[in-house]
Amino acid sequence: MTDGRGAELALNQALWAVMNERFTDAAADDMWARDEVAWGLFAVPERVLGVLGEVDGLDVVELACGTAYFSAWLARAGARTVAVDLSHEQLVTAQRLQRRVGPSFPLVQADAEQLPLTGGCYDLVVSEHGAAAWCDPERWLPEAARLLRPAGRLVFLTNSHLSAMCVPAEDGVAGEQLLRGQREAYELAWPGGGVEFHPSHGDWVRLLRAAGFVVEAMHEIYAPPDADDHAFYEIVSQRWATRWPAEELWVASLPRAD
Repeated sequence: MTDGRGAELALNQALWAVMNERFTDAAADDMWARDEVAWGLFAVPERVLGVLGEVDGLDVVELACGTAYFSAWLARAGARTVAVDLSHEQLVTAQRLQRRVGPSFPLVQADAEQLPLTGGCYDLVVSEHGAAAWCDPERWLPEAARLLRPAGRLVFLTNSHLSAMCVPAEDGVAGEQLLRGQREAYELAWPGGGVEFHPSHGDWVRLLRAAGFVVEAMHEIYAPPDADDHAFYEIVSQRWATRWPAEELWVASLPRAD
């Protein structure tokens, strides 16, 4: 890329190499061992949210999969999954867990903004704390739409826009004051490395519609009252997330074929 996005991707790729070494490789064992689909920092069960529906027999792509535990959960539920991530290190961890725990499914190292996958071949595109935060929505949303069959669905989880406005640059834990404006949060370059995207609700609706999607729902995710703080993603505390939504779970679909 020649527009500066290539440098941002390289920065994010380097950050996730460090994150995998320090945190996610060890955490992946526990995530792969879980026996049900759950969402986000506080592991809210899919059976509570009910956004995916029946996945048995569906062709599914997970974008920015990290260590691919979400794809593993879906594969165990009968989906035919393909997991995509930019980070070589994260995919090496996923390969280790495929060999040790299973199941196996294709792992593809690629940028969600430019996918080497055939279009019109998938029923569901999913991303949990992946593409929505780390990829330019003007690029990855059209790619997600390209992959889907008519009436295909996109389900993705990201940090809440409110939390993005409340996280200080210094320590990374959301407080009770707005520290940046709504438009400032759209694209954030953190001092410690990494470039993230946090569109407002209005921006998400506009971007999804521009990519051809119909917005079905947006669920605001709070921490359960008995949850613990996340072990290493110190974006919000459990106390903060019981008062304000920590995450947003978006559901959209393409129109049916005429």
